[in-house]
Amino acid sequence: MSKNPGEYSMRGESREMTVLFSDVRDFTSISEGLTPEGLKDLMNTYLTVMTEKVQEKRGTIDKYIGDAIMAFWGAPLADPDHATHALESAMAMQKGLRELDAPFAKRGWPLLHIGVGLNCGVMSVGDMGSKFRRSYTVMGDSVNLASRLEGLTKEYGVGILVSENIVKAAQSFVYREVDKVRVKGKLEGIAIFEPLGLQSDMGQEALQEVDRFHKALEAYRAQRWDDAEKLLKNLAYAAPETKLYKIYLERLAHFRRNPPPPNWDGVFIFTTK
Repeated sequence: MSKNPGEYSMRGESREMTVLFSDVRDFTSISEGLTPEGLKDLMNTYLTVMTEKVQEKRGTIDKYIGDAIMAFWGAPLADPDHATHALESAMAMQKGLRELDAPFAKRGWPLLHIGVGLNCGVMSVGDMGSKFRRSYTVMGDSVNLASRLEGLTKEYGVGILVSENIVKAAQSFVYREVDKVRVKGKLEGIAIFEPLGLQSDMGQEALQEVDRFHKALEAYRAQRWDDAEKLLKNLAYAAPETKLYKIYLERLAHFRRNPPPPNWDGVFIFTTK
């Protein structure tokens, strides 16, 4: 930016970008178990590593909100691969977090877990704020959806959730469709996905598991409860730690007792953020 100041602007504009939100799980209870100095050191260590993962892939840190991080790609410098770079950062953040386990344990700090939400689309970007304080930030419906996705990661027990926009823009990754949901503030249902890794890195067994779950999802939405249950039970038996399979088995049990209406579209409605 300093070498080519004419290539960017801080003025307000609409631009195709990707935004990321991350949040530490159970942060309130974690903070209550630390001294103020210990909490400061933990947060500084954590945020430093996470910021490095964002900046290594051309991301811009928008702000820290307590333990939360907001970052975006595609401004102030253009980035045609903003979705791919953002997703690479999200996965690097999860990996980098586990690399902190040993040094955290050595200092008596709790191990951290985070949820990350990603969405790409048209956003408003520029200097925004008041006459007293401004920041270069992004706003818009696409930004709000990324925040909602981050909140949903804990509902499904996954580390990262992305929108269909990300799936279309970053096609070198393998994704597991998690659900179709109607989030707070949205009238239409949206498909949400968990990125599992680069296609080139995925083994045949992992790909088969994804395929079996997608078939279970198809049977569930078609109200073929027996077919869906058989597939989900096999998946849950092979991977008992996967919360997602348990969620759908619970839904199946509910719908057997309380059949959905004839116009049911398979969309799950969330009323909270």
